[in-house]
Amino acid sequence: MKLKIPFLTTILYNIGFLVMLFKGCGVFMFRGQASFKILIMQILFTFVEALGISALLAAGMGAAVNVIGIPLLSGFSQEQLIYPLLITMITRELGPLFTAFIIIARSATAIATEIAGMVVSHEIEAYISVGVNPVEHLAVPRFLGVTVSAFLLNVYFSLFGLAGSFLVAQFFNPMPASIYFDNLLQSLRLPDIVISIVKSLGFGMIISVVAIIEGFAVERASTEIPVAGLRAVGSTFGWCIILDILLSALYYSWR
Repeated sequence: MKLKIPFLTTILYNIGFLVMLFKGCGVFMFRGQASFKILIMQILFTFVEALGISALLAAGMGAAVNVIGIPLLSGFSQEQLIYPLLITMITRELGPLFTAFIIIARSATAIATEIAGMVVSHEIEAYISVGVNPVEHLAVPRFLGVTVSAFLLNVYFSLFGLAGSFLVAQFFNPMPASIYFDNLLQSLRLPDIVISIVKSLGFGMIISVVAIIEGFAVERASTEIPVAGLRAVGSTFGWCIILDILLSALYYSWR
């Protein structure tokens, strides 16, 4: 029983902080340029600067699915199943999760250590002393920036993954691009798109909320700053995997 209390308390605290961020989103629209600059810089760092590694990973995943799947399916004369397999692996399952891992490796650590540094250097206290709510000014832009970036990066990842798979498919079964992508679109269903969007938005919220909370959780020692970054990475990995399992289970149970 003692082990469950801190776990439950952590969940309730995270949910309460998420509600606070949602309330702050309304106030954010009426804040000055400083808050919008934080939002733009967060999207630039989380989305734009991650395009290169995301494209490489997505193309590699698409290529791997084709390299492994086409010869295997050919043995059963089921080559057409490669298109639903690509949609399942890239768009619905591994695409959103790999995108979340990229964001965790880059942004979760950065956000947690940045905010932790502000706490240790008393910048948070300075904001409060002049009447600025640090949650509305610092946390909300990062929350919105990471969540929007997770969605955009997931779309980008899916496009590059499917395009990369087309290039590899030419070595096994050359065909016009119009036929290949037409087959992909026929295999793509609305529930696949919806679950992919829900996962990306959910992962973005988890990453930003946990990273911000870990950053604010430090006290006064500068040695706590890297520890906050490590805690943010470990916690976000765990929560994203749990959410992915739950959403996938709900998706397959409702089909």
